[in-house]
Amino acid sequence: MFQAAGHIFRLTHAAWVMAREGVFSDVDPAILPPVARAPLALAKLIARRAQGNTGSRLTRAMARLGPSYVKLGQFLATRPDIVGMNSARELEQLQDRMPAFPRAEAIATIEQAFGRKIGDIYAEFSEPVAAASIAQVHKARIADSAGDREVAVKVLRPRIERRFARDLSDMFFAARIAERYSAEARRLRMISVVETLARGVRMEMDFRLEAAAASEFGENVAEDNDFRVPAVDWNLTAKEVLTLEWIDGVALSDIAALKRANVDQPRLGRVVIQSFLLHAVRDGFFHADMHQGNLFVDANGRLVAVDFGIMGRLGPKERRFLAEILYGFITRNYQRVAEVHFEAGYVPSTQRVADFAQAIRAIGEPIHSRKANEISMAKLLTLLFEITALFEMKTRTELVLLQKTMVVVEGVARTLDPHLDLWATSEPIIGAWVREKLGPVGIVQDAGRGVASLGRLAGQLPDLLDRAESIARRLSDAEFTSNGERLRREPRESNWKWVAPWVVAALLAVVLLVR
Repeated sequence: MFQAAGHIFRLTHAAWVMAREGVFSDVDPAILPPVARAPLALAKLIARRAQGNTGSRLTRAMARLGPSYVKLGQFLATRPDIVGMNSARELEQLQDRMPAFPRAEAIATIEQAFGRKIGDIYAEFSEPVAAASIAQVHKARIADSAGDREVAVKVLRPRIERRFARDLSDMFFAARIAERYSAEARRLRMISVVETLARGVRMEMDFRLEAAAASEFGENVAEDNDFRVPAVDWNLTAKEVLTLEWIDGVALSDIAALKRANVDQPRLGRVVIQSFLLHAVRDGFFHADMHQGNLFVDANGRLVAVDFGIMGRLGPKERRFLAEILYGFITRNYQRVAEVHFEAGYVPSTQRVADFAQAIRAIGEPIHSRKANEISMAKLLTLLFEITALFEMKTRTELVLLQKTMVVVEGVARTLDPHLDLWATSEPIIGAWVREKLGPVGIVQDAGRGVASLGRLAGQLPDLLDRAESIARRLSDAEFTSNGERLRREPRESNWKWVAPWVVAALLAVVLLVR
Protein backbone atom coordinates (compact mmCIF):
# COMPACT_ATOMS: atom_id res chain seq x y z
CA MET A 1 0.00 0.00 0.00
CA PHE A 2 2.66 2.52 1.09
CA GLN A 3 4.97 1.30 -1.67
CA ALA A 4 2.28 1.89 -4.31
CA ALA A 5 1.65 5.35 -2.85
CA GLY A 6 5.36 6.13 -3.22
CA HIS A 7 5.33 5.00 -6.85
CA ILE A 8 2.28 7.14 -7.59
CA PHE A 9 3.74 10.21 -5.87
CA ARG A 10 7.06 10.06 -7.75
CA LEU A 11 5.43 9.22 -11.08
CA THR A 12 3.00 12.10 -10.63
CA HIS A 13 5.98 14.41 -10.12
CA ALA A 14 7.61 13.04 -13.30
CA ALA A 15 4.34 13.50 -15.22
CA TRP A 16 4.09 17.08 -13.90
CA VAL A 17 7.61 17.90 -15.14
CA MET A 18 6.84 16.42 -18.56
CA ALA A 19 3.52 18.26 -18.75
CA ARG A 20 5.18 21.56 -17.83
CA GLU A 21 7.76 21.02 -20.58
CA GLY A 22 4.93 20.45 -23.08
CA VAL A 23 5.72 16.80 -23.83
CA PHE A 24 1.99 15.97 -24.18
CA SER A 25 0.99 19.09 -26.11
CA ASP A 26 0.89 17.42 -29.53
CA VAL A 27 -0.89 14.23 -28.42
CA ASP A 28 -4.19 13.67 -30.22
CA PRO A 29 -6.89 12.87 -27.60
CA ALA A 30 -8.78 10.79 -30.19
CA ILE A 31 -6.17 8.02 -29.98
CA LEU A 32 -6.55 7.69 -26.19
CA PRO A 33 -9.22 5.84 -24.20
CA PRO A 34 -11.87 8.16 -22.69
CA VAL A 35 -10.46 7.78 -19.17
CA ALA A 36 -7.15 9.32 -20.27
CA ARG A 37 -8.57 12.37 -22.06
CA ALA A 38 -9.24 14.46 -18.94
CA PRO A 39 -5.63 14.07 -17.63
CA LEU A 40 -4.36 14.94 -21.12
CA ALA A 41 -6.47 18.11 -21.16
CA LEU A 42 -5.02 19.06 -17.75
CA ALA A 43 -1.47 18.37 -18.98
CA LYS A 44 -1.99 20.67 -21.96
CA LEU A 45 -3.46 23.34 -19.69
CA ILE A 46 -0.42 23.50 -17.38
CA ALA A 47 2.16 23.30 -20.18
CA ARG A 48 4.26 26.41 -20.45
CA ARG A 49 5.01 27.84 -23.85
CA ALA A 50 7.78 25.53 -25.02
CA GLN A 51 10.19 25.86 -27.90
CA GLY A 52 10.94 23.05 -30.31
CA ASN A 53 9.17 19.82 -31.21
CA THR A 54 7.92 17.02 -28.98
CA GLY A 55 11.31 15.30 -29.02
CA SER A 56 13.21 18.36 -27.80
CA ARG A 57 10.61 18.92 -25.05
CA LEU A 58 10.97 15.31 -23.96
CA THR A 59 14.76 15.70 -23.92
CA ARG A 60 14.51 18.74 -21.64
CA ALA A 61 12.08 16.93 -19.31
CA MET A 62 14.35 13.88 -19.02
CA ALA A 63 17.32 16.09 -18.22
CA ARG A 64 15.34 17.83 -15.44
CA LEU A 65 14.25 14.54 -13.89
CA GLY A 66 17.79 13.34 -13.19
CA PRO A 67 20.19 10.49 -14.05
CA SER A 68 17.69 7.62 -14.14
CA TYR A 69 15.48 9.43 -16.61
CA VAL A 70 18.48 10.53 -18.65
CA LYS A 71 19.31 6.84 -19.04
CA LEU A 72 15.66 6.11 -19.89
CA GLY A 73 15.75 8.84 -22.53
CA GLN A 74 18.94 7.45 -24.02
CA PHE A 75 17.41 4.00 -24.08
CA LEU A 76 14.20 5.28 -25.71
CA ALA A 77 16.41 6.76 -28.41
CA THR A 78 16.98 3.14 -29.41
CA ARG A 79 13.20 2.50 -29.52
CA PRO A 80 11.67 4.71 -32.24
CA ASP A 81 8.81 2.21 -32.42
CA ILE A 82 7.70 3.61 -29.04
CA VAL A 83 8.50 7.32 -29.18
CA GLY A 84 8.57 7.87 -32.95
CA MET A 85 11.59 8.45 -35.15
CA ASN A 86 11.65 12.23 -34.69
CA SER A 87 11.60 12.00 -30.90
CA ALA A 88 14.19 9.22 -31.00
CA ARG A 89 16.55 11.41 -33.02
CA GLU A 90 16.08 14.25 -30.56
CA LEU A 91 16.73 11.93 -27.61
CA GLU A 92 20.03 10.92 -29.22
CA GLN A 93 21.17 14.44 -28.36
CA LEU A 94 20.40 13.91 -24.67
CA GLN A 95 23.77 14.42 -23.09
CA ASP A 96 24.64 12.15 -20.20
CA ARG A 97 26.56 14.93 -18.47
CA MET A 98 26.25 15.59 -14.77
CA PRO A 99 28.19 17.79 -12.35
CA ALA A 100 31.38 16.07 -11.26
CA PHE A 101 31.60 14.81 -7.70
CA PRO A 102 34.69 15.77 -5.66
CA ARG A 103 38.04 14.15 -6.44
CA ALA A 104 38.30 13.22 -2.74
CA GLU A 105 35.18 11.02 -3.00
CA ALA A 106 36.62 9.29 -6.06
CA ILE A 107 39.85 8.63 -4.17
CA ALA A 108 37.90 7.22 -1.21
CA THR A 109 36.04 4.83 -3.55
CA ILE A 110 39.29 3.66 -5.16
CA GLU A 111 41.08 3.14 -1.84
CA GLN A 112 38.15 1.16 -0.46
CA ALA A 113 37.97 -0.99 -3.61
CA PHE A 114 41.66 -1.94 -3.54
CA GLY A 115 42.49 -1.56 0.16
CA ARG A 116 45.48 0.65 -0.66
CA LYS A 117 46.33 4.33 -0.60
CA ILE A 118 45.89 6.22 -3.87
CA GLY A 119 49.63 7.02 -3.99
CA ASP A 120 50.43 3.30 -3.91
CA ILE A 121 48.12 2.70 -6.88
CA TYR A 122 48.63 5.62 -9.26
CA ALA A 123 51.70 7.86 -9.53
CA GLU A 124 49.38 10.71 -10.59
CA PHE A 125 45.60 11.08 -10.37
CA SER A 126 43.89 14.07 -12.00
CA GLU A 127 40.74 16.03 -11.36
CA PRO A 128 37.68 14.66 -13.27
CA VAL A 129 37.97 15.00 -17.06
CA ALA A 130 34.38 13.86 -17.76
CA ALA A 131 31.31 13.18 -15.60
CA ALA A 132 28.11 11.29 -16.42
CA SER A 133 25.11 9.95 -14.53
CA ILE A 134 26.72 6.69 -13.39
CA ALA A 135 30.42 7.49 -13.21
CA GLN A 136 33.16 9.98 -13.95
CA VAL A 137 36.58 9.61 -15.55
CA HIS A 138 40.00 10.69 -14.31
CA LYS A 139 43.32 10.60 -16.11
CA ALA A 140 46.05 8.85 -14.15
CA ARG A 141 49.63 7.65 -14.54
CA ILE A 142 51.02 4.29 -13.47
CA ALA A 143 54.71 3.70 -12.86
CA ASP A 144 55.59 0.06 -12.20
CA SER A 145 57.68 -2.80 -13.53
CA ALA A 146 55.67 -2.75 -16.77
CA GLY A 147 56.77 0.84 -17.43
CA ASP A 148 55.37 4.34 -17.19
CA ARG A 149 51.94 4.59 -18.82
CA GLU A 150 48.82 6.75 -18.79
CA VAL A 151 45.41 5.26 -18.05
CA ALA A 152 41.76 6.30 -17.87
CA VAL A 153 40.14 5.57 -14.49
CA LYS A 154 36.36 5.33 -14.37
CA VAL A 155 34.86 5.66 -10.86
CA LEU A 156 31.27 4.86 -9.86
CA ARG A 157 29.23 7.80 -8.58
CA PRO A 158 28.57 7.48 -4.82
CA ARG A 159 25.08 6.31 -3.74
CA ILE A 160 23.93 6.06 -7.35
CA GLU A 161 22.73 2.44 -7.06
CA ARG A 162 20.03 3.33 -4.51
CA ARG A 163 18.73 6.17 -6.71
CA PHE A 164 18.48 3.97 -9.79
CA ALA A 165 16.81 1.13 -7.86
CA ARG A 166 14.05 3.48 -6.68
CA ASP A 167 13.41 5.07 -10.06
CA LEU A 168 13.46 1.75 -11.93
CA SER A 169 10.91 0.38 -9.44
CA ASP A 170 8.65 3.31 -10.35
CA MET A 171 9.09 2.57 -14.06
CA PHE A 172 8.16 -1.10 -13.54
CA PHE A 173 5.02 0.00 -11.71
CA ALA A 174 4.04 2.30 -14.60
CA ALA A 175 4.78 -0.39 -17.23
CA ARG A 176 2.60 -2.96 -15.45
CA ILE A 177 -0.30 -0.50 -15.30
CA ALA A 178 0.15 0.36 -18.98
CA GLU A 179 0.16 -3.28 -20.12
CA ARG A 180 -2.88 -4.04 -17.99
CA TYR A 181 -5.02 -1.43 -19.73
CA SER A 182 -3.45 -0.93 -23.18
CA ALA A 183 -3.18 -3.46 -25.99
CA GLU A 184 -0.62 -1.23 -27.72
CA ALA A 185 1.53 -1.24 -24.56
CA ARG A 186 1.36 -5.04 -24.56
CA ARG A 187 2.40 -5.16 -28.23
CA LEU A 188 5.36 -2.89 -27.50
CA ARG A 189 6.21 -4.99 -24.41
CA MET A 190 6.58 -2.08 -22.03
CA ILE A 191 7.57 -4.32 -19.11
CA SER A 192 10.26 -5.86 -21.31
CA VAL A 193 11.46 -2.34 -22.16
CA VAL A 194 11.99 -1.53 -18.47
CA GLU A 195 13.54 -4.95 -17.83
CA THR A 196 16.05 -4.32 -20.64
CA LEU A 197 16.82 -0.87 -19.26
CA ALA A 198 17.24 -2.26 -15.72
CA ARG A 199 19.51 -5.07 -16.92
CA GLY A 200 21.62 -2.60 -18.87
CA VAL A 201 21.92 -0.23 -15.91
CA ARG A 202 22.89 -3.07 -13.56
CA MET A 203 25.63 -4.11 -15.96
CA GLU A 204 26.81 -0.52 -16.40
CA MET A 205 27.14 -0.13 -12.63
CA ASP A 206 29.42 -3.17 -12.32
CA PHE A 207 32.64 -2.18 -14.03
CA ARG A 208 33.95 -5.74 -13.95
CA LEU A 209 31.27 -6.55 -16.54
CA GLU A 210 32.21 -3.55 -18.68
CA ALA A 211 35.85 -4.66 -18.45
CA ALA A 212 34.81 -8.14 -19.60
CA ALA A 213 32.91 -6.64 -22.53
CA ALA A 214 35.93 -4.53 -23.51
CA SER A 215 38.20 -7.57 -23.21
CA GLU A 216 35.95 -9.80 -25.34
CA PHE A 217 35.46 -7.04 -27.89
CA GLY A 218 39.21 -6.49 -28.01
CA GLU A 219 39.87 -10.19 -28.68
CA ASN A 220 37.31 -10.19 -31.51
CA VAL A 221 38.98 -7.26 -33.30
CA ALA A 222 42.61 -8.15 -32.50
CA GLU A 223 43.34 -9.06 -36.14
CA ASP A 224 41.44 -6.10 -37.64
CA ASN A 225 43.70 -3.50 -39.26
CA ASP A 226 41.37 -0.51 -39.02
CA PHE A 227 39.78 -0.90 -35.57
CA ARG A 228 41.04 -1.41 -32.04
CA VAL A 229 39.92 -1.38 -28.40
CA PRO A 230 41.87 0.00 -25.40
CA ALA A 231 43.44 -2.65 -23.17
CA VAL A 232 41.96 -3.41 -19.75
CA ASP A 233 44.14 -3.28 -16.65
CA TRP A 234 42.53 -6.14 -14.71
CA ASN A 235 44.75 -5.60 -11.67
CA LEU A 236 43.21 -2.16 -11.18
CA THR A 237 39.60 -3.01 -11.98
CA ALA A 238 36.85 -3.68 -9.44
CA LYS A 239 33.08 -3.33 -9.23
CA GLU A 240 33.35 0.43 -8.65
CA VAL A 241 36.58 1.16 -10.58
CA LEU A 242 37.62 0.50 -14.18
CA THR A 243 41.14 1.18 -15.46
CA LEU A 244 41.75 1.25 -19.21
CA GLU A 245 44.55 2.28 -21.53
CA TRP A 246 44.42 6.05 -22.14
CA ILE A 247 43.61 6.87 -25.75
CA ASP A 248 45.46 9.73 -27.42
CA GLY A 249 43.44 10.47 -30.50
CA VAL A 250 41.06 12.85 -32.21
CA ALA A 251 37.37 12.45 -31.40
CA LEU A 252 35.14 11.97 -34.42
CA SER A 253 32.93 14.72 -33.02
CA ASP A 254 35.70 17.28 -33.67
CA ILE A 255 35.55 17.67 -37.46
CA ALA A 256 37.87 20.70 -37.42
CA ALA A 257 40.55 18.71 -35.57
CA LEU A 258 40.17 15.83 -38.04
CA LYS A 259 40.81 18.25 -40.89
CA ARG A 260 43.85 19.74 -39.14
CA ALA A 261 45.22 16.20 -38.69
CA ASN A 262 44.69 15.52 -42.43
CA VAL A 263 42.49 12.51 -41.68
CA ASP A 264 41.01 10.85 -44.76
CA GLN A 265 37.39 11.36 -43.73
CA PRO A 266 35.68 9.38 -46.57
CA ARG A 267 37.88 6.36 -45.76
CA LEU A 268 37.14 6.76 -42.05
CA GLY A 269 33.40 6.89 -42.83
CA ARG A 270 33.66 3.57 -44.66
CA VAL A 271 35.62 2.09 -41.74
CA VAL A 272 32.86 3.13 -39.31
CA ILE A 273 30.14 1.36 -41.36
CA GLN A 274 32.13 -1.74 -42.24
CA SER A 275 33.54 -2.23 -38.74
CA PHE A 276 30.08 -2.15 -37.19
CA LEU A 277 28.67 -4.63 -39.73
CA LEU A 278 31.68 -6.91 -39.28
CA HIS A 279 31.23 -6.97 -35.51
CA ALA A 280 27.50 -7.64 -35.82
CA VAL A 281 27.47 -10.42 -38.43
CA ARG A 282 30.90 -11.99 -37.88
CA ASP A 283 31.10 -11.84 -34.08
CA GLY A 284 27.49 -11.32 -32.98
CA PHE A 285 28.84 -8.77 -30.46
CA PHE A 286 28.79 -5.08 -31.27
CA HIS A 287 29.24 -1.67 -29.66
CA ALA A 288 25.70 -0.33 -29.27
CA ASP A 289 26.64 3.27 -28.42
CA MET A 290 28.83 4.26 -31.38
CA HIS A 291 28.20 7.99 -31.36
CA GLN A 292 30.98 10.47 -32.22
CA GLY A 293 31.96 11.04 -28.59
CA ASN A 294 32.82 7.36 -28.12
CA LEU A 295 34.92 7.07 -31.28
CA PHE A 296 38.47 8.34 -31.89
CA VAL A 297 41.04 8.05 -34.65
CA ASP A 298 44.59 7.39 -33.48
CA ALA A 299 47.91 8.48 -34.97
CA ASN A 300 47.94 5.38 -37.21
CA GLY A 301 44.52 6.18 -38.68
CA ARG A 302 42.78 3.37 -36.79
CA LEU A 303 39.29 3.77 -35.37
CA VAL A 304 39.25 3.36 -31.57
CA ALA A 305 36.08 2.82 -29.52
CA VAL A 306 35.62 3.60 -25.83
CA ASP A 307 32.79 3.19 -23.27
CA PHE A 308 31.58 -0.42 -23.36
CA GLY A 309 28.64 -0.09 -20.99
CA ILE A 310 26.09 -0.69 -23.77
CA MET A 311 26.89 -3.68 -25.98
CA GLY A 312 24.60 -5.71 -28.24
CA ARG A 313 24.55 -9.44 -28.88
CA LEU A 314 23.09 -11.41 -31.75
CA GLY A 315 22.59 -15.16 -31.83
CA PRO A 316 23.16 -17.20 -35.00
CA LYS A 317 19.52 -16.77 -36.05
CA GLU A 318 19.58 -13.00 -35.60
CA ARG A 319 22.90 -12.68 -37.45
CA ARG A 320 21.55 -14.64 -40.37
CA PHE A 321 18.38 -12.56 -40.27
CA LEU A 322 20.39 -9.31 -40.37
CA ALA A 323 22.64 -10.46 -43.19
CA GLU A 324 19.83 -11.76 -45.37
CA ILE A 325 17.65 -8.71 -44.77
CA LEU A 326 20.42 -6.28 -45.74
CA TYR A 327 21.52 -8.43 -48.65
CA GLY A 328 17.92 -8.67 -49.82
CA PHE A 329 17.64 -4.87 -49.87
CA ILE A 330 21.01 -4.56 -51.61
CA THR A 331 20.00 -7.06 -54.32
CA ARG A 332 16.30 -5.97 -54.37
CA ASN A 333 15.17 -9.52 -53.53
CA TYR A 334 12.09 -8.47 -51.53
CA GLN A 335 10.51 -11.92 -51.66
CA ARG A 336 13.51 -13.34 -49.82
CA VAL A 337 13.43 -10.49 -47.29
CA ALA A 338 9.81 -11.35 -46.53
CA GLU A 339 10.52 -15.10 -46.31
CA VAL A 340 13.33 -14.49 -43.82
CA HIS A 341 10.93 -12.66 -41.49
CA PHE A 342 8.57 -15.65 -41.54
CA GLU A 343 11.35 -18.25 -41.21
CA ALA A 344 12.66 -16.42 -38.15
CA GLY A 345 9.17 -16.42 -36.62
CA TYR A 346 9.05 -12.62 -36.41
CA VAL A 347 5.84 -12.30 -38.43
CA PRO A 348 2.82 -14.44 -37.39
CA SER A 349 2.03 -17.36 -39.69
CA THR A 350 -1.51 -15.99 -40.04
CA GLN A 351 -0.07 -13.31 -42.35
CA ARG A 352 0.77 -13.91 -46.02
CA VAL A 353 4.33 -13.85 -47.32
CA ALA A 354 3.27 -12.26 -50.62
CA ASP A 355 1.56 -9.38 -48.85
CA PHE A 356 4.58 -8.79 -46.64
CA ALA A 357 6.90 -8.90 -49.67
CA GLN A 358 4.73 -6.26 -51.31
CA ALA A 359 5.09 -4.03 -48.25
CA ILE A 360 8.86 -4.57 -48.21
CA ARG A 361 9.02 -3.58 -51.89
CA ALA A 362 7.27 -0.32 -51.01
CA ILE A 363 10.21 0.41 -48.71
CA GLY A 364 13.03 -0.84 -50.93
CA GLU A 365 12.21 0.60 -54.33
CA PRO A 366 12.29 4.29 -53.30
CA ILE A 367 15.78 3.65 -51.91
CA HIS A 368 17.12 2.36 -55.21
CA SER A 369 15.55 5.20 -57.18
CA ARG A 370 17.61 7.80 -55.30
CA LYS A 371 21.25 8.79 -55.20
CA ALA A 372 23.32 7.12 -52.51
CA ASN A 373 23.70 10.29 -50.45
CA GLU A 374 19.90 10.81 -50.45
CA ILE A 375 19.10 7.48 -48.83
CA SER A 376 18.00 7.89 -45.20
CA MET A 377 18.25 4.87 -42.94
CA ALA A 378 16.07 6.77 -40.45
CA LYS A 379 13.29 7.02 -43.05
CA LEU A 380 13.73 3.35 -43.92
CA LEU A 381 13.34 2.34 -40.27
CA THR A 382 10.27 4.55 -39.86
CA LEU A 383 8.57 2.63 -42.67
CA LEU A 384 9.72 -0.70 -41.24
CA PHE A 385 8.16 0.09 -37.86
CA GLU A 386 4.89 1.07 -39.55
CA ILE A 387 4.85 -2.28 -41.37
CA THR A 388 5.72 -4.04 -38.10
CA ALA A 389 2.44 -2.83 -36.59
CA LEU A 390 0.44 -3.52 -39.77
CA PHE A 391 1.50 -7.17 -39.87
CA GLU A 392 1.20 -7.79 -36.10
CA MET A 393 4.93 -8.33 -35.76
CA LYS A 394 5.87 -8.18 -32.08
CA THR A 395 8.79 -6.01 -31.05
CA ARG A 396 12.18 -7.75 -30.96
CA THR A 397 14.26 -5.68 -28.55
CA GLU A 398 17.60 -7.08 -29.73
CA LEU A 399 16.79 -6.20 -33.34
CA VAL A 400 15.48 -2.74 -32.47
CA LEU A 401 18.75 -1.99 -30.64
CA LEU A 402 20.68 -3.24 -33.65
CA GLN A 403 18.62 -1.21 -36.13
CA LYS A 404 18.88 1.95 -34.07
CA THR A 405 22.63 1.51 -33.71
CA MET A 406 22.77 1.28 -37.49
CA VAL A 407 21.07 4.67 -37.72
CA VAL A 408 23.61 6.20 -35.30
CA VAL A 409 26.52 4.62 -37.18
CA GLU A 410 25.14 5.88 -40.47
CA GLY A 411 24.88 9.38 -39.02
CA VAL A 412 28.51 9.29 -37.87
CA ALA A 413 29.68 8.03 -41.26
CA ARG A 414 27.65 10.64 -43.14
CA THR A 415 29.12 13.40 -40.96
CA LEU A 416 32.54 12.28 -42.18
CA ASP A 417 31.44 11.83 -45.80
CA PRO A 418 28.06 13.34 -46.83
CA HIS A 419 28.25 11.47 -50.15
CA LEU A 420 28.79 8.03 -48.63
CA ASP A 421 27.05 5.20 -50.51
CA LEU A 422 25.74 3.14 -47.60
CA TRP A 423 24.76 0.11 -49.69
CA ALA A 424 27.95 -0.08 -51.73
CA THR A 425 29.94 0.23 -48.50
CA SER A 426 27.91 -2.53 -46.82
CA GLU A 427 27.98 -5.03 -49.71
CA PRO A 428 31.57 -6.30 -49.29
CA ILE A 429 30.90 -7.27 -45.66
CA ILE A 430 27.34 -8.57 -46.01
CA GLY A 431 27.89 -10.21 -49.40
CA ALA A 432 31.00 -12.05 -48.20
CA TRP A 433 29.20 -13.31 -45.09
CA VAL A 434 26.19 -14.52 -47.09
CA ARG A 435 28.39 -16.30 -49.63
CA GLU A 436 30.44 -17.94 -46.89
CA LYS A 437 27.65 -18.94 -44.50
CA LEU A 438 24.82 -19.64 -46.93
CA GLY A 439 26.86 -21.02 -49.81
CA PRO A 440 28.16 -24.60 -50.27
CA VAL A 441 30.85 -24.21 -47.58
CA GLY A 442 28.30 -22.91 -45.08
CA ILE A 443 25.93 -25.78 -45.86
CA VAL A 444 28.70 -28.31 -45.21
CA GLN A 445 29.60 -26.55 -41.94
CA ASP A 446 25.94 -26.57 -40.84
CA ALA A 447 25.71 -30.25 -41.67
CA GLY A 448 28.83 -30.90 -39.60
CA ARG A 449 27.35 -29.05 -36.65
CA GLY A 450 24.15 -31.04 -37.07
CA VAL A 451 26.05 -34.34 -36.97
CA ALA A 452 27.93 -33.16 -33.87
CA SER A 453 24.62 -32.25 -32.17
CA LEU A 454 23.21 -35.70 -32.98
CA GLY A 455 26.36 -37.29 -31.58
CA ARG A 456 26.04 -35.38 -28.32
CA LEU A 457 22.35 -36.30 -28.13
CA ALA A 458 23.08 -39.97 -28.77
CA GLY A 459 25.63 -39.94 -25.95
CA GLN A 460 23.06 -38.52 -23.56
CA LEU A 461 20.18 -40.84 -24.53
CA PRO A 462 21.04 -43.79 -22.21
CA ASP A 463 21.15 -41.48 -19.17
CA LEU A 464 17.95 -39.70 -20.24
CA LEU A 465 16.11 -42.97 -20.76
CA ASP A 466 17.30 -44.33 -17.39
CA ARG A 467 15.99 -41.22 -15.64
CA ALA A 468 12.68 -41.38 -17.50
CA GLU A 469 12.26 -45.06 -16.63
CA SER A 470 13.04 -44.37 -12.96
CA ILE A 471 10.42 -41.63 -12.82
CA ALA A 472 7.85 -43.78 -14.62
CA ARG A 473 8.40 -46.67 -12.18
CA ARG A 474 7.96 -44.41 -9.18
CA LEU A 475 4.72 -43.10 -10.61
CA SER A 476 3.38 -46.51 -11.58
CA ASP A 477 4.31 -48.04 -8.19
CA ALA A 478 2.21 -45.52 -6.29
CA GLU A 479 -1.57 -45.26 -6.09
CA PHE A 480 -3.72 -43.02 -3.97
CA THR A 481 -7.02 -43.70 -2.27
CA SER A 482 -9.85 -41.19 -2.27
CA ASN A 483 -8.68 -39.75 1.08
CA GLY A 484 -5.12 -39.29 -0.16
CA GLU A 485 -3.51 -42.37 1.49
CA ARG A 486 -0.69 -43.91 -0.49
CA LEU A 487 -0.82 -47.62 -1.41
CA ARG A 488 2.09 -49.74 -2.66
CA ARG A 489 1.99 -52.52 -5.16
CA GLU A 490 4.48 -54.77 -6.81
CA PRO A 491 6.40 -53.16 -9.66
CA ARG A 492 5.29 -54.12 -13.10
CA GLU A 493 7.63 -55.30 -15.79
CA SER A 494 9.08 -52.34 -17.65
CA ASN A 495 7.80 -51.65 -21.15
CA TRP A 496 10.56 -49.12 -21.90
CA LYS A 497 12.32 -51.54 -24.23
CA TRP A 498 9.35 -51.04 -26.61
CA VAL A 499 9.08 -47.29 -26.03
CA ALA A 500 12.79 -46.41 -26.31
CA PRO A 501 13.06 -46.69 -30.14
CA TRP A 502 10.12 -44.30 -30.53
CA VAL A 503 11.67 -41.84 -28.09
CA VAL A 504 14.96 -41.95 -29.99
CA ALA A 505 13.17 -41.41 -33.29
CA ALA A 506 11.17 -38.47 -31.91
CA LEU A 507 14.27 -36.79 -30.49
CA LEU A 508 16.18 -37.21 -33.74
CA ALA A 509 13.24 -35.77 -35.67
CA VAL A 510 13.15 -32.73 -33.39
CA VAL A 511 16.87 -32.13 -33.84
CA LEU A 512 16.60 -32.40 -37.62
CA LEU A 513 13.60 -30.05 -37.72
CA VAL A 514 15.41 -27.51 -35.56
CA ARG A 515 18.44 -27.63 -37.82
